[in-house]
Amino acid sequence: MCVSDKAEIETGVLSYLVSNPVARDTLEGIVEWWLLEHKIKHNITEVRDVLDELTARKLILKYKTSDTRVHYRIDHRKEKDIRALIKRRP
Repeated sequence: MCVSDKAEIETGVLSYLVSNPVARDTLEGIVEWWLLEHKIKHNITEVRDVLDELTARKLILKYKTSDTRVHYRIDHRKEKDIRALIKRRP
């Protein structure tokens, strides 16, 4: 196990316990609930950052619907640029 993986698990477990000081669980419960919750929260932040960047680069469009939620979609005028970008990625 690499150091960054171990640190991520450690941070996840400790963060959960700080937020839920009376929590206790099995190994399986910790993996399924505590660490999954931490990973989801971390991933949401990362995905939001990427979406903000793609929006700033005008590759995708961001808009609110009548339910006030933010939605994203491709900017069809940039489709050729997007396809070229995808092809360059490994």
